[in-house]
Amino acid sequence: METVNANAAILSNYEVLSLLQELRGQQKRSNTRSQLATITYETIKYLQETPCCTQSPEIIKNFLKALEPFKLTKAEKLMLLNNPPTSALEIQLMVEESEERLTDEQVDSLLQIVADCQLTPAPAPQEGD
Repeated sequence: METVNANAAILSNYEVLSLLQELRGQQKRSNTRSQLATITYETIKYLQETPCCTQSPEIIKNFLKALEPFKLTKAEKLMLLNNPPTSALEIQLMVEESEERLTDEQVDSLLQIVADCQLTPAPAPQEGD
C-alpha cells in the first residue's frame, strides 16, 4: 500500500465517523477485507461513544465560527472539537500557552461556547430518580 499524500487534511472525529460509516455501507464481504472490516467496526464503535456522534456539520460550523475571535491554531480547534472541554483545566491542556494567550474571561467564554454549541451529548437520565 502506498500513501499518496500523507498530510492532505486533518479530520475531526465526526468526519472520520461519517467516512467509516459510508465505507462500511459500501464494503462487500470478502476474506481479503476482513481486517479492514474489523478496524472499521472497532473504530466506529469507539467513535459512537464520543461526543462526535451527536455533532453535525452545522454544529461544527457554528462552533468554529464562534472560535474565530480567540485566534486558536487549527490543531487547538480540532482538540476542542474532538474533546469538548468542561473545565478551565482542560482548556489549559489543549491550548498552548493558554495563560499568556487567554484571560480568565476568555476561558469562561470558551466553556460557554462549548455548552451553547451542544458539542457534548446531554447526560443520560439515571434510572431510579
